[in-house]
Amino acid sequence: MAKRVVVGMSGGVDSSLSALLLKEQGYEVIGLFMRNWHEKDDSGCCTADEDFYDVRQVCNKIGIPYYSIDFADKYYDNVFKLFIEEYQKGRTPNPDVLCNKEIKFGPFLDYALSLGADYIATGHYCNVRHDGDKHYLIKAKDQNKDQTYFLNQLSSKQLEKVIFPVGNLDKPEVRELAKKYNLSTAEKKDSTGVCFIGERNFRKFLSEYIPMKDGEIRDLDGKVVGKHHGVYYYTVGQRKGLGIGGGGNGEAWFVVSKDVNKNILYVSQGDQSMIYHKCLECDSFNYITYKPEETEFRCTVRIRHRQPEQDATAYIMGDGLKIVFDNPQRAIAEGQYAVVYVGDVCLGGGVIERKYN
Repeated sequence: MAKRVVVGMSGGVDSSLSALLLKEQGYEVIGLFMRNWHEKDDSGCCTADEDFYDVRQVCNKIGIPYYSIDFADKYYDNVFKLFIEEYQKGRTPNPDVLCNKEIKFGPFLDYALSLGADYIATGHYCNVRHDGDKHYLIKAKDQNKDQTYFLNQLSSKQLEKVIFPVGNLDKPEVRELAKKYNLSTAEKKDSTGVCFIGERNFRKFLSEYIPMKDGEIRDLDGKVVGKHHGVYYYTVGQRKGLGIGGGGNGEAWFVVSKDVNKNILYVSQGDQSMIYHKCLECDSFNYITYKPEETEFRCTVRIRHRQPEQDATAYIMGDGLKIVFDNPQRAIAEGQYAVVYVGDVCLGGGVIERKYN
């Protein structure tokens, strides 16, 4: 009897091809679409409706059953609230990481198992290595698309029943195969940014949840060089969208820091050494499969998705982790995740709490 796989289908090409490949491999495949957000975008369209239409088209083409399930309440409580709280603190959160931990590999996994699933599958670009009762998160073949960064908060147990069908494919291969099988999503544009914001203006969206007020933009000498419309919008290292124009030494301005309490944005020009740091600390670190026996070990680290891995030494400090990079890193952002790799294995990750030299 064929093993049953429930595929998390988003309406994109990656999950569409994942479902097709699994059926080709002889699995009994069911498509499951998650509604995590109900609000309409600026055009008045509910993008979830459009995405579910694409899911229906693909499932009918492949010849598999499909369902839709609403996790909007869980998403709001477990992902979105924290997203807003972090921005209110002046930090830079990553809701996609929490969504994977709290929704896709939580309630979604549980619901799939209630449907009698032997496995779940998603269109993530990553792999799993099984070794007895230990399950390791492994980097994808396509390093430019590798999405292990977003899965750094999972556990070995959550990986036990997961399949990543496109983990050993490059993105161009995925699109070519989708075209070959005449899937309607073959040339659909990849989604970017935060799912609940979509194509809407980020500032307008955020202002609906966090009261914004104009404030001063100052240089490091305290001189007022411009005005901002909400300090929460900006991130360390940001150069575009400051609205300062010329002045100073004529070089591009960039964000150095922000004082949320005083509503002041600090910027500088030229020398960017003050936003380069060699050390960071996470107070709590999630080890996906194992915790190294040595309290000091060599590794590679990403502090943002798609950043090339950076050589570093990690020091285990109780529940937390200190990372010392071989080379200083630009614009380390508190609230983002530091994700650690040992070889091709994603060891895990933690929220960045502090940075220093």
